[in-house]
Amino acid sequence: VILMLVFCCGSVRFAPVLLVLMLVSCYPAACSTSVVIQRDAQFDVTYDDTVTSDNQTIYSYNHTVSRNKTEGVRVSVELMSESAQSPVLFVVRQKQAVLSFQVPLILRGLYQRKYQYTQLGRTLCQPPTKAVAETQFFFVDVSTLSSAGIQYQLRVSRVDSFTLQTDKKFSFNATPSQPQFFKYVFPDGVDTVIVKVNSQKNFPCSVMSIQDIQCPVYDLDNNVAFIGMYQTMTTTAAITVQRKDFPSNSFYVVVVVKTEDEACGGPLRFYPLLPDELLDAGNRSKTLDVIVSPAINSEVYVMGMLFCLGIFLSFYLLTFLVACVENKRYDAAPVSPYEYGSFGEFVKVFIRIDFCIGCVLICLSVSLRSLESVGRSRHESLSSVEEDDYDTLADIDSDKNIVRTKKFLCVSDLARKDKRILKSNFKELKHLKWQTKTLQVKICSKCECRDVFSSFNNILSNLGYVLLGLLFLLIILQRDILHNRALERNENTAMECGIPKHFGLYYAMGTALMMEGLLSACYHVCPNYTNFQFDTSFMYMIAGLCMLKLYQKRHPDINASAYSAYACLAAVIFFSVLGVVFGKGNTAFWIVFSVIHILATLLLSTQLYYMGRWRLNSGILRRMLYVIYTDCIRQCSGPMYIDRMVLLVMGNIVNWSLAAYGLIKRPNDFASYLLAIAICNLLLYFAFYIIMKLRSGERIQCLALVCILFTAVVWGFALFFFFQGLSTWQKTPAESREHNRECILLSFFDDHDIWHFLSSIAMFGSFLVLLTMDDDLDTVQRDKIYVF
Repeated sequence: VILMLVFCCGSVRFAPVLLVLMLVSCYPAACSTSVVIQRDAQFDVTYDDTVTSDNQTIYSYNHTVSRNKTEGVRVSVELMSESAQSPVLFVVRQKQAVLSFQVPLILRGLYQRKYQYTQLGRTLCQPPTKAVAETQFFFVDVSTLSSAGIQYQLRVSRVDSFTLQTDKKFSFNATPSQPQFFKYVFPDGVDTVIVKVNSQKNFPCSVMSIQDIQCPVYDLDNNVAFIGMYQTMTTTAAITVQRKDFPSNSFYVVVVVKTEDEACGGPLRFYPLLPDELLDAGNRSKTLDVIVSPAINSEVYVMGMLFCLGIFLSFYLLTFLVACVENKRYDAAPVSPYEYGSFGEFVKVFIRIDFCIGCVLICLSVSLRSLESVGRSRHESLSSVEEDDYDTLADIDSDKNIVRTKKFLCVSDLARKDKRILKSNFKELKHLKWQTKTLQVKICSKCECRDVFSSFNNILSNLGYVLLGLLFLLIILQRDILHNRALERNENTAMECGIPKHFGLYYAMGTALMMEGLLSACYHVCPNYTNFQFDTSFMYMIAGLCMLKLYQKRHPDINASAYSAYACLAAVIFFSVLGVVFGKGNTAFWIVFSVIHILATLLLSTQLYYMGRWRLNSGILRRMLYVIYTDCIRQCSGPMYIDRMVLLVMGNIVNWSLAAYGLIKRPNDFASYLLAIAICNLLLYFAFYIIMKLRSGERIQCLALVCILFTAVVWGFALFFFFQGLSTWQKTPAESREHNRECILLSFFDDHDIWHFLSSIAMFGSFLVLLTMDDDLDTVQRDKIYVF
């Protein structure tokens, strides 16, 4: 035949090549006779045959393909010979597709581990047909290069329930070498569905994939992630699928069991001693259920958004009603011409706002301008005021070192600076808060969302922080307006009575609450370990501002300046970023952080105990030794400021314990650990403040008491939903999905959304507690209000 081709070509140019082909074809091994056996085969019949290099078997199948109905076909193969010299190759030839695989099948894991499987099962890809009904043939070719006979079993069967039905659960088994896939067709009127796969067993780890109707189907561990959408899973996985993404109005649901469990957080059990050593994977069979359900429609989205708006706008209505009741009560029983904390004048401000966002912005602008004009008309320009001018006192009895070191201090002793200085100081803090957002975005501008599906409901539920933060700003604006009007009238109650009114920190708190909602929404767009600091940044801010405000109430002259406060909060954010990047399992980082934490606690304790009347310089050690010698060795005397000492000792115990816990346990969630430090210190200081207030004979008014009880109850329910733990980025995505549950509110909001709702209400209530807890002192002279 080759010689005839040479003559037919009419040229001798191809003679050498054809001569080589002739010699190769006459090689004894190639010239040996190979027998091809073709037989008609039947579905659901097991064929037990033997194959060698001398014989090849072709099984011929035929089945009817309908345009309106897809019939699944599955090929199952098992190798019966235990020690085969060469693998057996199976090739399935269809009309528009070819599938080939070898037995035993070798699948690779991490570090090039090799796992051998002798039982295989593959579902054939079914190309669509245009005819109403068509008979198609397909062939299964079996061959090998082994000279010794290899025994195998072959079975081709039809797949029951290959096409999934809406809202009907289907159970099946899968292994790494026996994946499964099914077809789903969108019914009329359904544009979005949710595909859920569940299992009672955590392991072996598996993958659920959504792929378009095309051949080949990627249904092995080494190629399932090539196309489409996929999720790793232990017990549950869910993917939302839209009709517009699939032109054929149908798709494949592919389920693959992985060769190893590392992707799902499982252990690696086998470590090969030799590079080519084959490992026994053991029993990796998994029973799973699949169900396809219609997703929620637009009406549910609208109801969810209206519910969210209604809940928080009701607080605006409630505030308006309380303002009306307070106004009527004060009209019926006249009291002092100016009383801080009353909602009487709030009615006028609230009506002027007129429930319109545009009008709100206009009124805010006009009111702020009016406040500036009032200040300028009553006092000279702030540019001519220096803080040192008001610290230099002519009377030696009023010297700072004498006043601030008295055993019993009153608010009047620490409210000696001019109000213009303090107002300018704390007003700066409100503007500095906005810079932190830029810092966070620049540090974490790159984030990869891997295998995580974020929900719109988790984003929408953060609206409460924004709306309630705005409402708190309006309440503070109303109080600020009343206070400035009272100052303009030179009312004695405004100038000499009650806790000095400084609203800069309150404005910063309301702004921080709004920013917490915005950044929490940003985090929930793509929740992961890297951008979790978005969700916690303004939590640090809020905790720090609340502690500053508590301290400022009775220590207005010696409270931290805006720049000092911002520098401290920026340092906290900086350490938060370092903890996220370097803190995971890094012993050196935890040692450095714990030392800094303890040193900062000691320095702050000294600052608070001595009311700022100490210096950190080269003589600090000599003065410490002198105090120890005089107060502890020469004569044993108790602390001069017992109340302060009790608070600081408790604070040091708490902070040293938290530092020791972090150093020993080294938690992976550094951001939450840092937040826990801030919250523990805030709660400790707040409890101390309440106890000392009651101990000093002061009382808590009805409105403040209602706010305290309401806030405590809401915080309790909020923390209950917070600790439900619907997901966590500290584990793999598959492990995180184990905690997922169905939406429990309006079929739209889950437990974490309820946490957002309740925590925003609780934070708003906490701010109101800080605002109203000292309203009982508004008519008390400042020289009769104790400092603690």
